[in-house]
Amino acid sequence: MSAAPTATGGDGPVPPPRTSAPADETGPPTASPNVVDDVDWPAGVPVAEPAEPVLADVQPGRVRWDPAERRARASQSFWTAVVGVPAIFSVLRLGVEAGGELQTTLLLVANVGPVNLLAGFLTTAARLLSTGLVAVFALGAVLAVSADRLPAGSRRRPLFARWADITPAWVVLASFLLALITWPLLYLPLLLPAFVAAFQLRPARLHDQVIPRLLMLAALLAGYAWLLLPTLREASKQGEWLVLALIVVPPVLALFVAGPLPGMVIRPLASLTEMAVLATLVWAAVPVISTPVLPLTVTTVGPESGPTEDVRGHVVTTDDVNMVILQERGGVRYVPVELVRAQVLCPSEEELPRHQLRVHDFHVEDSLLEGMGRRVRPVHRIDAACRAPA
Repeated sequence: MSAAPTATGGDGPVPPPRTSAPADETGPPTASPNVVDDVDWPAGVPVAEPAEPVLADVQPGRVRWDPAERRARASQSFWTAVVGVPAIFSVLRLGVEAGGELQTTLLLVANVGPVNLLAGFLTTAARLLSTGLVAVFALGAVLAVSADRLPAGSRRRPLFARWADITPAWVVLASFLLALITWPLLYLPLLLPAFVAAFQLRPARLHDQVIPRLLMLAALLAGYAWLLLPTLREASKQGEWLVLALIVVPPVLALFVAGPLPGMVIRPLASLTEMAVLATLVWAAVPVISTPVLPLTVTTVGPESGPTEDVRGHVVTTDDVNMVILQERGGVRYVPVELVRAQVLCPSEEELPRHQLRVHDFHVEDSLLEGMGRRVRPVHRIDAACRAPA
């Protein structure tokens, strides 16, 4: 009887790496824990483990990834989206601002630093970023608690559910805080059902008994109504039915939005919500991409004695010789600095209000951040040069 080949070491024989036995026609491959290449090793001898992925237990040849590997992949895709989308939007904004002209785009790239570009993106696209994060976390939490109800053979968790699983709670709270200070007051009530869904705050968690629970819910709704009662009255007088719906419907929806969902609707709902969130972000990204990177100004140029001209546009850079202005109607103009007589800053059309409603001295179209800023620096009158047609 011949002995099996061994390799000697300080602790005794070391077996070669274990390999999977070939599958037969009747079922998946099987192997004894300590049988390697038909060699029966003692129970105390360590045997090398196979690397993931491994073969599935019931279907030979099918790859089964480890849950930790799935979480790592979901984390990579989530942070790639969070970091990559703003960078792509920033580059696209420069191209749109330049009117699609290559040389003008290169001029903006050379004079608009990455810090200024990132700051400009955050100030104009913070709402879009917070909206996407709030939607993903709210929908992902509902789908995550409903994943166990998926039909047999369809246990793969939806994408938003995997993102919600790997996201720390402080990131979710930071997303809601960002939305709280950047969203217009008109849309802040939508954060109520989103927050309830993201953290699965069911009414049953308020109190174990039904009557105290109902009293607490009634008190919360009464406080909400008292806070917004003046705005509700003004909206009803002005016939602003959309404003009324945005104020009344979200707190009622928050009572029923927490999961879990029925198993038959989870998979179609996951696909529909993923496409809906993507389409909404693309639709909302169009005005963000087209928002100017530089502030809009009207520069008065002309000799000391003679007629003057108002140049409406965005100042790209200024040196000892020229002031470079990207005109609002397109094209770059170089104005000698000795001809510059005055310059005023103008608001954009998007900043003009569309509703005549306020919430405790805050305009409904202002965010909390904008409202507090207007209290510190009240809005000044618009210069006549800004009112002139472009």
